[in-house]
Parts: sequence; structure tokens; C-alpha cells
Amino acid sequence: MSDIIKLLPDNIANQIAAGEVIQRPSSALKELLENSIDAGSSYIQVHIKDAGKSLIQVIDNGVGMSDNDARMCFERHATSKITRAEDLFALNTKGFRGEAMASIAAVAQVELKTKAADEEIGRVIRIEGSKLIDHEPIATMQGSSISIKNLFFNIPARRNFLKSDKVEMRHIMDEFYRVSMAHPDIKFTLSHQGKEVIHLKASNIRQRVVALLGSNTNQKLVPTEEVTGIVSINGFIGKPEFAKRSKSDQYIFVNDRFIKSGYLNHAIMSAYEGLIPKETHPMYVLFLTIDPQKIDINVHPTKQEIKFEDEKIIYNILKVAIKHALGTHHAIPSLDFDSETNLFAKEIERTSSTQKTTTETSTPSTKG
Repeated sequence: MSDIIKLLPDNIANQIAAGEVIQRPSSALKELLENSIDAGSSYIQVHIKDAGKSLIQVIDNGVGMSDNDARMCFERHATSKITRAEDLFALNTKGFRGEAMASIAAVAQVELKTKAADEEIGRVIRIEGSKLIDHEPIATMQGSSISIKNLFFNIPARRNFLKSDKVEMRHIMDEFYRVSMAHPDIKFTLSHQGKEVIHLKASNIRQRVVALLGSNTNQKLVPTEEVTGIVSINGFIGKPEFAKRSKSDQYIFVNDRFIKSGYLNHAIMSAYEGLIPKETHPMYVLFLTIDPQKIDINVHPTKQEIKFEDEKIIYNILKVAIKHALGTHHAIPSLDFDSETNLFAKEIERTSSTQKTTTETSTPSTKG
């Protein structure tokens, strides 16, 4: 029998990988924004044309890249974020796989202009469908400017699957909201068809939430804060009387990374039980800070799903935090909150005791 298994050519392999990471224009924008944040930028500009089908450009004032780094960033699995497998469980950056730029370059015409702070001259690199077209020195500002033109130009079938400009622009706005909301200390602007549509000044979390969700949002917000040895929670939830039928304006961030979690949403909804009508949903913008070693974010190509080491206790802490916040708003009897808190404290004590016992049991004795 003749051999039938063969290695795929690089261009096809890159396009397959791109299909997992870059699903539409908003996917590409998300990756570029995260790279700019990892670069330490304080000002990020976004320019969009034709809902990202013709152009997605992100300009930042970050650290920029050296000549070699600028070239290497388009190679698959080339990354500065990890050097060993253990690093996957100690991540404090947005990107880490080294797939984003390679995936984008495989399905678009890409131009990168970048200059590091300690350099007098920068460089420009142009790539089309993973093929290097140009690489030369250029006078440019510190930071990076990355332009993605004609996304999926070499995969007509994928381009045909894109939705209308209105739908694709809505996805772009969703990603822009998620990233900019998690980083209120960074100034952001977004332009579409040459017209600036969003201008966000560097601010605090409350100011950023109001700037994105509307000035009338301020009156709806209830501050939420809970600090434990397992997870810290801060942000805002909506007052029960402002619950609505749609699930819009619901954001959960873990270590400043937006995630989708039906499990955590259920914890929040259970805290509102009896306070809002059925079929309605509260707004919330919540930030959970957890030891990176206690979570796994490497479970989905888009990094919007994560695994917790102990989901149950995170669920309980979040539920109590929401009830506590609602209690301070006098939307829930304080006695009910006290009861929940006592039960929660016992759960923390039980879990900590179990973990300690397990550790002591698994540790070999050193006595002779």
C-alpha cells in the first residue's frame, strides 16, 4: 500500500491555523489591540474601513520592535511571552501563543511600521499571504503601526462568509469595548471611514464604563468589591430596577481578560433571584483577579474561555459579593446577606482545611 499521509505545505497550514484564530475582522482587531497593550502603550488608535474588510489599522506608542523582532513576529509559534510549558500557568500578558500575527499574515496584506525607543530609524515590513514582499528601513515614530488590508483576499470562500458591514462593525465594536473597558488607564480612539466615532481619555474604571455604556449608566451602577485569599472582585453591577430583557452590557474579566462563562453568569443571576422579574437580566462589569497558576486560559483559540482550579468556590465568592453589593443598596435584606456570608465563611474554611490536609498527606515525612 502506498503512503497517503503527507505534510501540508506551509501556506495551507498557515491558512488552517488562521481559521481558528482569525474568524472575522473583529478577531484580527482583538489580536492587534492585545499586542499593543502588551507593548506598554498609553495611547492606541484604531482605524477601520468597510467594517474591517478593507482596512484594520492599529497605531500605538508602545516599546516598538527591533529589526529582528519585527521579522520574527510573523513566524508561527514565535513569542516573547513563554519559554517553557510551565509559563502557560503564570501568564500576565494578553498574547502568548505566537500565532496571531502569523495567522493574520496568512490571510491578508499586512504592513508593519515599527521603531524601538533606543533606535534612530525604524523599519517597514510588508507581507501578503505569508510571503515577504518588502523589508526596509523607514523614518517612523516610536511604537508600532500595523495595517491589515483586504482580509481573506486569498481565500474568497472565507470572505464570502463574512456578514454585512453593519454586522461585522458590530462585532468590531464589541471587541473594542471589551479591550478598552479592561484598560481605562489607556487612551483609545476608533475611527470608521475616516471619521472618529469613539474617543476615550485615560480614566478610572467607573469613568470608562460610563463613557462606553452611556452617561445615564452612572445612576444604575452599584460598586462591588470583595477581597479574599482566593480571588479579588471589583467593578459594578446594575441596580435591580434597571434590569432589562437583553443580555447586553454584561462583562466579566479575569486578570483583565474578557471571558464568556455561563457558570459565573449563573452565580450572578442567582444573587439577583427574587429581585428582578423573570426573563430580565442585570448589567454588570466585574473584574476578577486570580493567581494565574489557579486558572488555565489555554483552552480555546480565542482565549475567551478559561478553566478554574476550583469553580465551586469562585462561584460562591462571586454570588456573595453580588449579594453584599445589593445589600448596601438596600435591595436585599441585610439578614439574608449575613446568613450567606456565614455559609460562605464556613465553605472557605472547609476548602482551606481540605487543601492543607491534602498537602500534608502528600508531603513525604522528613523524620529519620
